[in-house]
Amino acid sequence: MTAAGPRGTARPGEAPAISVRGLAKRFGSRVVVKDFDIEVARGAIFGFLGPNGSGKTTTIRMLCGLLTPDAGEGECLGFDIRREAAEIKRRVGYMTQRFGLYEDMTVRENLEFIGRMYGVEPLQRRTTEILTQFGLAQRSDQLAGTLSGGWKQRLALAACVIHSPELLLLDEPTAGVDPNARREFWEMIHALAAGGVTVLVSTHYMDEAERCHRIAYLAGGRLLLQGTVPEVVAGSGLHTWSVEGPDLATLQQELRTRPGIDMVAAFGNALHVTGTNREALDAAIAPFREDRRYRWERVEPSLEDVFIHTLAHSEAAAAQ
Repeated sequence: MTAAGPRGTARPGEAPAISVRGLAKRFGSRVVVKDFDIEVARGAIFGFLGPNGSGKTTTIRMLCGLLTPDAGEGECLGFDIRREAAEIKRRVGYMTQRFGLYEDMTVRENLEFIGRMYGVEPLQRRTTEILTQFGLAQRSDQLAGTLSGGWKQRLALAACVIHSPELLLLDEPTAGVDPNARREFWEMIHALAAGGVTVLVSTHYMDEAERCHRIAYLAGGRLLLQGTVPEVVAGSGLHTWSVEGPDLATLQQELRTRPGIDMVAAFGNALHVTGTNREALDAAIAPFREDRRYRWERVEPSLEDVFIHTLAHSEAAAAQ
């Protein structure tokens, strides 16, 4: 099932996979999620980003009935997240950051074990289908504990979908995996979404965020930004210059003291100099642009620029 119009948005008249309003959760005296609203279209890949402790995992678990909210309401896959959590769980595949399968069992044995837990029938045929789909057929008799990190994550994803779930929850699924394995993993995610599976994924990687149809950025348990990547960047109100040249560390320190400059961050062999007021930013860097040792270029703010700026301002507001 695919959406008409921008990918990741619901087609007219189609019920979203997830629709929640006012979700909140606390553990003891610590408020983890506050007043969270969101809609996720069926077949969308929705990325959740934010610093450690921002509430990403807690939010994802509440969205699909794995954790009961203290406040708020909503539906997941057409079921009430409070009253019908058991129905939701049967339709969800959940992959944690840490490898959670049995390392002393073979690849096939792990898949068959998970399949039996979900009552998959016919089990042997479905297991063979999954082994083929995820490129694991040649490794079916290999002990899971001897797989590399990338192959372990591939097996974990295969185990998540053996019962044909409608919704996948992926909690930082590629942490510690090499770039090539990460790219292959995301190709599999997109293939699943193209087949109608809705995917919620938490990640710290900006390149992975850009692979999502829509993203949400959380900090301090609050939803600060959401939309497609272009929407989030365009809506940030940021203006950015890139500068290259010698001794950028010293230049970075000098620029940070200038009014009109909100942020200066290193990006490879360049600095990104960012502000919310274009005229004030241009005036602040004007004296430095006269130095012929440096090459200045106006650029689009990156997603990382937006997130760093948003987090800094949210922390400053919370401290007041």
